[in-house]
Amino acid sequence: MAIIIFLVFVIAVLWLSFYFARKSQSASGYFAAGGQIHWAVNGIAFAGDYLSAASFLGICGMIATAGYDGFLYSIGYLAGWMVALFVVAEPMKRLGKYTFTDALDAKFDSRGIKLAAAVSTLIVSIFYLIPQMVGAGVLVEPLLGLPHYVGVIMVGAIVITIVATAGMTSTTYVQFLKGGLLILFSTIVVIAVMVRGLSTEPDQGGLVPFHTYQESTLSALSPASILETQEFKGHKFVKLSDASTSWWMVLNDGPDPLLKEIQWEAKTPNGQHLINGKEASAENHLRQVGNLTQIAGKTGDEATQRNLSISRFLSLLGDKETKVQRWQTAKFKALDGSAITAHYPILTEGNRIMRPGLKFKVDGSALQKFDFISLMLALFCGTAALPHILIRYYTVASPAAARKSTIVAISAIGFFYILTLFMGLGAMVNAVVNPLSNNMSAPLLARSFGTILFAIISAIAFATVLGTVSGLIIAASGAVAHDLMDRFANMNMTEQKKVKAGKVAAFAVGLLAIILGILFQGMNVSFLVGWAFAVAASANLPAIIMLLFWDKTTAKGITASITVGIISALGLILASPSMYTRYGLDPDTALIPFSNPGLISIPLSFITLVVVSLMTQKKTEA
Repeated sequence: MAIIIFLVFVIAVLWLSFYFARKSQSASGYFAAGGQIHWAVNGIAFAGDYLSAASFLGICGMIATAGYDGFLYSIGYLAGWMVALFVVAEPMKRLGKYTFTDALDAKFDSRGIKLAAAVSTLIVSIFYLIPQMVGAGVLVEPLLGLPHYVGVIMVGAIVITIVATAGMTSTTYVQFLKGGLLILFSTIVVIAVMVRGLSTEPDQGGLVPFHTYQESTLSALSPASILETQEFKGHKFVKLSDASTSWWMVLNDGPDPLLKEIQWEAKTPNGQHLINGKEASAENHLRQVGNLTQIAGKTGDEATQRNLSISRFLSLLGDKETKVQRWQTAKFKALDGSAITAHYPILTEGNRIMRPGLKFKVDGSALQKFDFISLMLALFCGTAALPHILIRYYTVASPAAARKSTIVAISAIGFFYILTLFMGLGAMVNAVVNPLSNNMSAPLLARSFGTILFAIISAIAFATVLGTVSGLIIAASGAVAHDLMDRFANMNMTEQKKVKAGKVAAFAVGLLAIILGILFQGMNVSFLVGWAFAVAASANLPAIIMLLFWDKTTAKGITASITVGIISALGLILASPSMYTRYGLDPDTALIPFSNPGLISIPLSFITLVVVSLMTQKKTEA
């Protein structure tokens, strides 16, 4: 049933592509759907384009493991639309034709702007493509029982087909379809969570949890049974001789501490992937953990009460006496030098989950606060600078229609982000968090209500990835064919040649996205998207804002601003602790001690534009 539903979605998407192919013979039809999309359809397509793998998979996963701090991504993503509505929407429609570069270069006809803006579009699109492809691989593993890389390749092949056949027209209707379905079925999942209610013994809709605890006491063990002891960030881990394939975590330091089995994974010298000492397989990736262990004021049979109102659901979950078992991940080296990734439970008070501090330390160091503010600034400023969002303004007929479609988008996106709060909390308390990939929290929550809902939600999530990736590749292909080849290189291509060049570029970008999606397997997709927003906000937004509101802006100022924004944001990201982990290096030795560059790279880009524009004023007048 799951495979049938999945295939129906994929076939429907491909049919839309071939149906609209005949309408995409001209460059206007291919890159901008001929400007004939209705504003209401475009508004939902905006939502479908924007509600990517990061919104559906990443945010729900972060809320399930970090509570309110995960919801801060939703707030940042939504707040950025205020900039898009009040600053960018109508001017972008008036100034541009096919691409973001058109608008920036409308007053100057500058080769520097053409080159810098096109390169920026490509880099931001590729950064945004990585988490989408990672999310695709995550979805395919449990749904179809296929390896991660197969899912990534599948998405790449389907999207290249969509873009190469019908361009922006089919992309728009794919995004419209999946945006509407995503909001509808997410609402159904939230209603199901509310009807089920809270329980200290979640039955996952009749399914037996994959993960069960084994408890023991240190005093019951002989010293010879403890093979190794490891200390990591204040937690004690021991390895026992009677369970040599498992690491155990000491949960307290009292005279008779409890041990609970934890998940761990490692790679052997020959590259074999082990989970709890066994070779990884599809079923291992569906281990589900974490649950509500105590409801405020309720014990025994009362603790399994169901059918709660939303307000009652939140009030009980936000009570200090409510206890939730969240899951954390630790990475350390065993005595034999092998790398261990251990997943362990932390008992957390309900009122701690409902306020900041579990991921972003509000009382932490100045560096932690800097990193958080930098992330929020990037999310707020990045939305109005994403190339695949900006080009959607060219698919409607007028600036007024652009404004209306933005309002529809804000309404749909805002409603969906409210739903993510309940889906994330539902996953947290219903024991459906996969410790190996919290990106699966929302689909696994749907799975607890039955296979059909799981298949529909997973297929919609897959379509979510398809729609977003299609938009990104359209933006990238437009940058290559229209901006670089036709306008920068002065190749004076005909409409047909420009469309053909766009399709070849789509194939090349899609291939690159597949490779990167495989390389970045395992990283939270919301975290990766945060980087894309930082690069977009640093490279593109200063140029857009200053072009619209500062008369002294010059072409050289815009070119320098984009260049500095790209280099500074990319440089800080590549030297960050998060990337050092990907390199296999110690993150504590990273050249840059923080992971989010926005608070440095965005102001630096603005300053560069102002300084260079003032220095080139006389040359401009002459």
